[in-house]
Amino acid sequence: MNQRLIVSSALASALALGLVGQVAAQDKEKDKDKEKCYGVAKTSANDCSSLTGVHTCAGQAKADNDPADWKYTAKGTCKEMKGMTADEAKKKAEAKKK
Repeated sequence: MNQRLIVSSALASALALGLVGQVAAQDKEKDKDKEKCYGVAKTSANDCSSLTGVHTCAGQAKADNDPADWKYTAKGTCKEMKGMTADEAKKKAEAKKK
């Protein structure tokens, strides 16, 4: 009985890992048409961690258009939205500290 449980658990784990790999590959394919755009995220609407390390998750932006927070935008639209690249946002954050 124990051996069956171990084998079925191992099989389920192997299948799950295969699915995770496929999902990750699909995400990479989908994200190639997007870019990180800093300074355009609205409060609680950022896509991931803050450039300055203030928070580490999506949806935790504390202010609109904070240069340290970013959202994925369609490639080529960031500048139109008055957004910045990561390097530009880092420079702005460093200048703010001084």
